[in-house]
Amino acid sequence: MFYNANEHHGLAYNPFKAIVAPRPIGWISTIDGEGRTNLAPYSFFNGICDTPMMVMFASGGMKDSAQFASDSGEFTFNYVSNSMKDEMNISSASLARGESEFDTAGLEMVAGQTVSCPRVKGVPAALECKTVNLVQPDTLDGGKAAYILVIGQVTGVYIDDEMINDGRFDIAKADPIMRCGYHDYMGAGDLFELVRPT
Repeated sequence: MFYNANEHHGLAYNPFKAIVAPRPIGWISTIDGEGRTNLAPYSFFNGICDTPMMVMFASGGMKDSAQFASDSGEFTFNYVSNSMKDEMNISSASLARGESEFDTAGLEMVAGQTVSCPRVKGVPAALECKTVNLVQPDTLDGGKAAYILVIGQVTGVYIDDEMINDGRFDIAKADPIMRCGYHDYMGAGDLFELVRPT
């Protein structure tokens, strides 16, 4: 099949999120000016570059994570392992501002080293970030996309020592889950290495 992207696809479910998959989950923790924490998973998340290290997450409108990251100028990405998938899912619930997803999901906080927002205790890794840009992309019709890209530069990297093997971050041991569209997720599966030709 082929369909024009500005027309309906005719399928029972939109295939876009399943085609652009799997995607790492950006489990974003933030804090507001009153010290209230927020924790939410974002399936539109990824790294942008490694020099300097930068990541982004896309928020459908100015939700708490985007607002807090804008106001405070910082956020933390928490790596989601399979062992924490249920807590991650619980943290996706829509709560009133001021209600802590940490508490709702039964999670403990660990203070940040380079940012004021906490990380999730027990994650294999976390990236502390300073917010550098909020971008609402232009659309072809001259309007604006409904999503806001929150771009952060990494200022601190936490890695659980148990996840370091032979000088490398052990992805298999970290056991990530990734979003695949619809209500589907997947794990890392069998890892294999491909070396670029010189």
